[in-house]
Amino acid sequence: MANTAAARLVTTLAAPLDRKQDAPHLLRWPAHQKDTRPASGDEQPAPGRRLLLQRSDTELVALDPDTEGAPAIRFPAPWPRRFGTCTVAPSGDLAVFAGVHALRAVDPTGAVRWEVRHGCWDGSCRTLHTSYEEYATDHSHLYADSGSAVFSADGTLVWAHIRGPVAAAGPDPEALDEWLVIDAADGRVLGRADAETVAAGSDHVPHPDPSRMGLSVGEGQDGVPMLWGRWDGEKLSIERFCNDERILMAVSPSGERFLTVTHYEETLGVHRVDDGSVLWELDTENAVPRHPGADPDDQDANETIWDYECGFLDEETVVAGTSESDAEYGEQRHWLVSTDAAQMRVTAQITYPFPISGMVTALGDGTWYTVSEAGDAVHVWSR
Repeated sequence: MANTAAARLVTTLAAPLDRKQDAPHLLRWPAHQKDTRPASGDEQPAPGRRLLLQRSDTELVALDPDTEGAPAIRFPAPWPRRFGTCTVAPSGDLAVFAGVHALRAVDPTGAVRWEVRHGCWDGSCRTLHTSYEEYATDHSHLYADSGSAVFSADGTLVWAHIRGPVAAAGPDPEALDEWLVIDAADGRVLGRADAETVAAGSDHVPHPDPSRMGLSVGEGQDGVPMLWGRWDGEKLSIERFCNDERILMAVSPSGERFLTVTHYEETLGVHRVDDGSVLWELDTENAVPRHPGADPDDQDANETIWDYECGFLDEETVVAGTSESDAEYGEQRHWLVSTDAAQMRVTAQITYPFPISGMVTALGDGTWYTVSEAGDAVHVWSR
């Protein structure tokens, strides 16, 4: 039987929209590099900025959970939610919608601050669209791939993964992805580089240093490229780590380490940011006990996998879950994982004062959150 660690409910944040919309989530940026200190022992890292977000077909709502009485900020959406992804500036005054044909920055009045058009994320389409209305009723565009965008930790840059121009003429031209660094104030493309990916989707992972950024790209069965970008003020340079086999999940509060899970979810890894080398690894085998609710004769219950959500509570502690494989048997489990010695190891199963569901997301300041099963609230926890 694993040791247990009791979770304390810090706060419950009600979803700003009803449960028929996308589930709410907390968008978090690490503290700026100059304000971040490596945490050890009982010390906690400097808190970063965070916003509670929820998206509907017609609007994106942002709420500051750390300011009592803060009003919800509402951004009119330029297209329905299935057509791409979206993000908000740390200041809460600008949203960027990463759509099928363009990046569009919108303020709360609905005014377009800037727009960067790009190749179409529908793999069979070679049109450089000028508006959403051109493909709004086209069936194939309903299932287009997507990129992503995020603001840097200081809010001055937007990093965006987009579909680039058609790379070759002929009957089967190929559109390759690009990675952009954009001036958040006016939309000027400051840096541009070939990502050498063909994405079905992607996610950015901010670094405490605003000039650095992680990018995890999903290419379906073809792999999961992991890119690290650095913007030196003149050029965007890219490094590619982990042989397209690991998904980037989080950066540690100091910015010196990052956390991954393998494509098939069997192994967690902690790596050096500078070169991507593995510091520690942890398989679920022999680390996570068989689910107590499983039938003793069910051999499949012997194979537990990590969730596609995990993160750093502090520099030396990771929180991770096995809820995806646990759900079949009953209680969905979350775990504390230590990296403070020569090995990575599970130290305790987290226990909650009431039933929880789904995955666990770390906030980097000693806390983490879960989303209610109904999708109408976010619960923030600490040890």
